[in-house]
Amino acid sequence: MNKKALKNKISSTSKISEKNKIMDEIRAKYAYEILNRLADEDAKISKRIEELAFEYQREVNPDDVADGVFHDLDNLEVEDVWDKSGGTRHGYVDPYELASEMFEDVLEPYLEELRKFQKLSMYEESKLHCMGILKGIYKFEIDATTEFKDWSGDDPHVYFIQVLEEWEKGNKDLNNLDEMHLFIKKNCTKWSQNYLKSK
Repeated sequence: MNKKALKNKISSTSKISEKNKIMDEIRAKYAYEILNRLADEDAKISKRIEELAFEYQREVNPDDVADGVFHDLDNLEVEDVWDKSGGTRHGYVDPYELASEMFEDVLEPYLEELRKFQKLSMYEESKLHCMGILKGIYKFEIDATTEFKDWSGDDPHVYFIQVLEEWEKGNKDLNNLDEMHLFIKKNCTKWSQNYLKSK
């Protein structure tokens, strides 16, 4: 290979490497905004983005979601409650309120995913994802043995209802509602009677 061809090859490789760095940076910081702008500018691109989203997000396994929710809740540390509550220079921080905020913070990324599914009119995936969140919260209530659980009080039940109500508001398929009720009856028996009575 002559010097010119070698120089072109190195230049081409460094351009690809630079492009990869830029793409990594985009993925990390600006992907959502860029996709929105592209979608707003061109209907064909908007349609293609939607198709790709369907491909990437089509398979939702409620058991996998449940395991993730349970694992994340079960890893909350009671020491964080003790260290960050009580009298602080900013005033008094109630340990139960702090535990509740920590519980909510764990659930928020899962709720964001649920909202994305509903925004994309992916109602089946939204239902399955919600089932997973509910099952994970219920599993925490039944199976968790951590000290943090003692500080979470009624949070598992409260957030269980909140997640379910948020899903119901965005659900456009009435058949999904019946399936959700059956799921709760089968998988969340301790809470199913109270919930289903109110329906």
